[in-house]
Amino acid sequence: MTGSDVTVYAPVVEDAFDFSAEELAIVETTRRAQIVCIIPAYNEAETIESVLEGLLAQTRLPDAVHVIINNSSDNSFDLAKKFAGEYSVERGDAIQNTAIYVHDMGKVPDKKVGALNYGFRLADGADFLLGVDGDTVMSPDALELMEAEITSDPRIGGISAIYTVDNHTRNPIASLLLTGQRAQFAAFNLQNLLRGRNMAVLGGQSSIFRISALHEVMAQYHQDTPWVSDSEVEDSLLSLQIKNLGYSTKISATARAVVGGMDNIRALDGQQVKWNYGAIDLMWPGQRGDTSGQPFHPNLRLRWIENIGMLVNIFTRISFLALLIGALSIDALVLSPIWLIPPIVATALNVRIAMSIQGRTWRDVLFAATLVPAEIYMWVRIGHFIRAWTKFLSKVRTDNWAAQARAERGAGWAHLTPLIVAVVGLAAIVYGWNALPVVAQASILWVGWPLLAILTALQTLFMLRQLTRRQYGYRA
Repeated sequence: MTGSDVTVYAPVVEDAFDFSAEELAIVETTRRAQIVCIIPAYNEAETIESVLEGLLAQTRLPDAVHVIINNSSDNSFDLAKKFAGEYSVERGDAIQNTAIYVHDMGKVPDKKVGALNYGFRLADGADFLLGVDGDTVMSPDALELMEAEITSDPRIGGISAIYTVDNHTRNPIASLLLTGQRAQFAAFNLQNLLRGRNMAVLGGQSSIFRISALHEVMAQYHQDTPWVSDSEVEDSLLSLQIKNLGYSTKISATARAVVGGMDNIRALDGQQVKWNYGAIDLMWPGQRGDTSGQPFHPNLRLRWIENIGMLVNIFTRISFLALLIGALSIDALVLSPIWLIPPIVATALNVRIAMSIQGRTWRDVLFAATLVPAEIYMWVRIGHFIRAWTKFLSKVRTDNWAAQARAERGAGWAHLTPLIVAVVGLAAIVYGWNALPVVAQASILWVGWPLLAILTALQTLFMLRQLTRRQYGYRA
C-alpha cells in the first residue's frame, strides 16, 4: 500500500499478518520516517526567511514545517506566511514533498516553551521532531545526516547539530562579541564531541528528537508537555530527563547549523545570565526535586566542571592583578619569565580551537592568536557568571526570559552592574591596601605569590592536557 510519504511492501498471502523475516525487513527498510519541523519565532523578521529557505534547500526535506510566531511585535508573521504552502522538490531520483504552515499565537504566557509545546502537539504522530530556532540556518545536508544518525540506533533519544555563530558584521564591537561566541561554542562543541559525542544539552538551535522518547518523558515525570515553563533552560532540563530514561543524547558528528549571535553587550548579558542561572538551578543539590543524581548526573557533571573552571579563572585573574598592583605600590615587583608560560599555553589552546572551527575566518584566528580579544571576552563572561550566581544566591525570583527579551530590545542597564561592582571593588581594595602597614603588605605578597603560582601551574597543566588531546578529526 502507498501513502503520501510512506511506501510499504505487503505481499499477498493467506494470512496478511504472517510475514517472513525477509518480508518484515523489506517493510521496515522501505518505510520513510516522518519528520516534522517546528520553529518557535519571537521577533525574527531579520532571519526567518533565511531559516525557511535553508529548510527548503535540505537534501532531505522535513515532511512538514510549522512556524510558530509568539509574542512578536515585528513583521515575522507577514514574512513567514509568504512561504506557506505545499512544495514538491526533486532530490536525486525522487520527488520529496513538504508543506509549510505559519501560526501566530499572539501573546503566550509561557513564551518559547509555549510555542514549543504547541508545535509538539502539531507534530505528534510523526517519528521525529526537528526543533529549529528562528535565527538558525541549517546546512543543506544537516537533516539528512541527523536522520541517518538517529535512525541507526534506537538508544538515541535526540541529536543536536554542531552549530556556530554568524559573524558577518563590520562593527568592531559586534565582531569582537560574535567572534568570542564562536570561540565559546567551538570549545563547547569540541568538549562534547570528544566525550563520546555525548551532548549534555540538546539545544533549541537545531536538534532532532525521537517523539516516543518525548512521550516517555511526559509519562515518567507526570508532565502534560515535553517542555516545562518552570525552568530557565528548558532544553537542558528536557535533555536531562531523556538521559534519565536510558536514552543517549548526542551531538552530530557532521550535521551543522549557523545561528544568530548577540551583537551587543546588553543582549549578550541577557542571554548568558539566563543560561548560567538556569544551569545553576538545574545542578544545585536539592534545588529541583524532579532532578535525580545531583550533582553527579552525567548531564550535570559537565556543568559543575564548567563552573569550577570559571571560578578558578576569576580567582587567578583577580589575584594576579591585586598582587601586581600591590607589589608595584611598594616597589617590590620581581616578575620571573616563568609567568609568561600560562598566557602562551592559553594562546596556543585558543589557536587550536580556532583552527578546529569548520569555516573559520581570519577573525577567529586573530582573536585567538593575539590573546587580548580573548581575554576581554573572558572578562565579559566573568561578569555574566557573577551576575547569575548573585541572582541565584540572593533567592530573588526574577523572570529571566523577560529580562533577556528587554535586553534584546535595547532596554535595561543590568549589563553595567559587573562594571560598576568592579570599579567599586577595586577602589575598596586600593583603599584597604593603603591602610595596611608595609610589613603587612609585604607578608601578603610573600604568601600570595607562591599560592597563586601553585594554582596557576595546575591550571596550566590542565590547559596543556587539552592542548595535546587528540581531536580525532572532529571539526567544531
